[in-house]
Amino acid sequence: MSQENTSKQYVVDTRPLALVLLSRLNRPLRLLLGVGLFVLVYNMETPEGLSEEGRKAMAVFALCLTWWVLNVLPLMITSLMAIALIPLTGIMPAEQAYSLFGNSAVFFIMGAFILAACLMKSGLSTRLGLLFLQRFGHSPRSLLCAVFLMNAFMAFWMSEHAVAAMNFPIVMEIVMVLKLRPRRSSYAKALFLALAWGSTIGGVATLLGGGRAPLALGILEQYEGTNPFTFLDWTLRALPVVVVMLGVGWLVITRFFPIDQDSVADAETALAEKVAKLGPMSRDEKAIGVVMLGTVATWVLAGHNLGLANVAIGAIVLLFVFKLVKWRDVEEYVNWGIILMYGGAICLGAALNDSGAATWMAQRTLGLMADSPASAVAALSASSWLLTEAISNSAVVALMMPMGLGMADTIGLVPATIAPLIAIPAGLAFAFPIGTPANAIAYSSGFLRLRDIILPGAIMGATGWVVFNLTVRFYWTWAGYIHL
Repeated sequence: MSQENTSKQYVVDTRPLALVLLSRLNRPLRLLLGVGLFVLVYNMETPEGLSEEGRKAMAVFALCLTWWVLNVLPLMITSLMAIALIPLTGIMPAEQAYSLFGNSAVFFIMGAFILAACLMKSGLSTRLGLLFLQRFGHSPRSLLCAVFLMNAFMAFWMSEHAVAAMNFPIVMEIVMVLKLRPRRSSYAKALFLALAWGSTIGGVATLLGGGRAPLALGILEQYEGTNPFTFLDWTLRALPVVVVMLGVGWLVITRFFPIDQDSVADAETALAEKVAKLGPMSRDEKAIGVVMLGTVATWVLAGHNLGLANVAIGAIVLLFVFKLVKWRDVEEYVNWGIILMYGGAICLGAALNDSGAATWMAQRTLGLMADSPASAVAALSASSWLLTEAISNSAVVALMMPMGLGMADTIGLVPATIAPLIAIPAGLAFAFPIGTPANAIAYSSGFLRLRDIILPGAIMGATGWVVFNLTVRFYWTWAGYIHL
């Protein structure tokens, strides 16, 4: 027998046979569960008040929701399957179903992702982050605050998970330079939670912080035929929640994880070295910064007239005209699969609304908890917040928007109000790594235990729900955004 064969090591699985078999059958069982629900709903007798197309739309919805929640397939593959199933089951013609993928919200999301990719590829976003930390991080407390606020502000302008991923190496270098011990250093835990929670809170503030808000507006546009929100309109509704939650987040982080570090001098030195290594700002960085500022200003001042997606695409064309970016750079940084997911979700939402299934489901679920505008606000926001702790926030919006729109008229809410009522709370996931990529990125550092996140995260989530409802009750009512 050769040396190669004798040196092989074998691992014996000592788990009970039933557990081994269950682990191997886990994915097939999840697949079959979705298929089984589809077949059950598709073949059941059409309930009173529901059309045949509505029953079929519910069957597709049940399949997609099951696979989204159980993560059987990538989200975008499940969404593409929905686009194909809608015409195959006769819910709507193929031309109509596939045309819904061309919703302007999909192109706005794509444009925002490409612009964010240009910021990251050029190094401008990293430079700004390092300069901010270098300027304000002179003590353990001020460095922690700088990490928290820097991530929040950067998530105003690019996807929150991109911000967390981009700044993760910086925070990791800080904790390594300071020689902080994994799972033992309170200060290290505070830094990584500041990274995650700052990104999460900041991502709620504008339409650029993630795909939730544009997806909600895309489904709303299919329902209403128009999008009544400007870039500034959305921010004015969300900003009070963001400001209050930044204060709450700071209190929770510093109370649960007291600062046990006396000095950050070594971190200051490391940051200074990284800034010096970047050298002076390049021409491309300056030009990309100017284009980005001009794009945001146009979104705020004229986005509703010109179209948010048109402005984004125009900015991208400028970047390529002046050779500030190459296509291979865009391909490297943009998650194209997420864009496919949003297109499929918008198509499924339109099928539920057009067939009447959304209204039928809303009356028999949320309608039981909401008999007035005030109770509807509480029910919609609570459902969005609780669901987003367990599944993708984009899947939450895809699930809740059709049902929210279906019940809007019956409880006296303007349909346009449903979009922020669902999308903003859907961005307030703090308690679990699966709730948002920012939490998962922070948890992957190895400096946090799950129990370090759950209790403070649950407090943050519950407080966020209360703050949001108080904002709606007093600020939105005073500003005329809603009538309760």
